[in-house]
Order: sequence, then C-alpha cells, then structure tokens
Amino acid sequence: MENYFNYFTEIEERYLQRRGGGLLLSTLDWALIETWKDAGIPLAAVLRGIDEAFDRYDQRPTKTKKINSLAYCSQAVLVAAEDMKEAAVGASTDAQPKSRAGEGFEPEVVARYLQRNAELLNDVNASEAGTSALVRETAATLRRLAEELTATPKRLEDLERRLTVLEEKLFAALLTGTSDEEMLAIRAQADRDLAPYRSKMSGPQIEQLHKQYTNKRLLEKYRLPRLSLFYM
Repeated sequence: MENYFNYFTEIEERYLQRRGGGLLLSTLDWALIETWKDAGIPLAAVLRGIDEAFDRYDQRPTKTKKINSLAYCSQAVLVAAEDMKEAAVGASTDAQPKSRAGEGFEPEVVARYLQRNAELLNDVNASEAGTSALVRETAATLRRLAEELTATPKRLEDLERRLTVLEEKLFAALLTGTSDEEMLAIRAQADRDLAPYRSKMSGPQIEQLHKQYTNKRLLEKYRLPRLSLFYM
C-alpha cells in the first residue's frame, strides 16, 4: 500500500466535500476508515468509491434521506479496490490522485506530535481503568522517540510500527480494566450503529469494524490520544 500518512485526512475531506458539509465524521466512520487502512485498500480506491457512491445517489430521482455515514460508500469502495487491482498491470499512474505523502512529516514536525501526545497522556487520569503505569510508560517512550527522531531521523514506517505496538498494548489494558457492564454497553451501541450496514459488508469486515469501533470508544472514554502517524 502507498505510504499515505494523510490517508484519514484526504478521505474525511472528500466525504465532507461530496456530502456538502454538515456533520463531522462519527466514531463508526473513523473506525471504517481504519479497517480500510488495515486491509491495505489504496487511498485512490477509497476516494473513487466515495465519488461513485455519491454520483449514484445524485442520479436518484427522489432522495428521501441524506447520506449520513461513510458506511454508505463501503460497497463502492470495495468494488473500486477490486477494479484497481485488476487494472494495476500496465495502468497509468496519471489517474492516481496526487499524493502528499511525506509532506508535513518532517522530523521536527513528527517529534512535536510525539511530544504533544506524551503531554496528553501525562494529563490523563487513567486509574479508573487501572492503566496509570502503562500510560506513564507510554508517555516516556514517546518522549524518548521524539528525542531520538530529532537527533537521528528514522524511517516513518519503522516509527509507525513502534507506535502501533504501543497502541495495541493500551487497547489490551483498557479492555482488561473496563468493567463488563461498560463493555457490554459499548458493544451494544456498536451493534446498533452497524446494523444498517451489515448487509453491505462481509463477516470479517463487520468483525474488524466492530473491533475498531470498540477501541475508538475506549480511547474516547478515557480521553487517550491516538498514537499513529495517520492521526497527525
């Protein structure tokens, strides 16, 4: 997959542009974007799928409901990804959207992002979930990574893998430290939000989306930041 560290931003901008503004992306929308990223779906395919979904919607003679979730575009995105895969051999790169990969990801900019997340973690009272020690340890690791990056620039892919490991440890601790009642409530809400789109996605896609949704709600609950460079 192309090194699109602006993956989330470009998708958000295209969706809101086609929708005509209005509501910001929901927890479900952000979780869905993350499943596309994890599945290796190229940014170009997602943007194309969004455009095709809205184009079909605009051609409908009657529009009783406004598109209010990125999930409306999910099937079109998967079709676009398959079409691009089949056409990849010998395809011209002229049709690809202009990539801004690397722009805004200079070492000093990334270091400030890591330092900012370390400060946010230090300001969080995570004792409610029993993760205080891990949160402090993660903040210290981010500060160290920021210092190392300033002294000796590293490959963004290597740094992203390290940040992914830190996030996964946080997710595991939050899942363990959150009460059964709270987890049931989060998963029940996920089921309700996903219900309209189950017929448009495969079982593994729904399962992955459910996981991402749950993780995002846990971070919101404890006011913990995302660590990935995709959220810069």
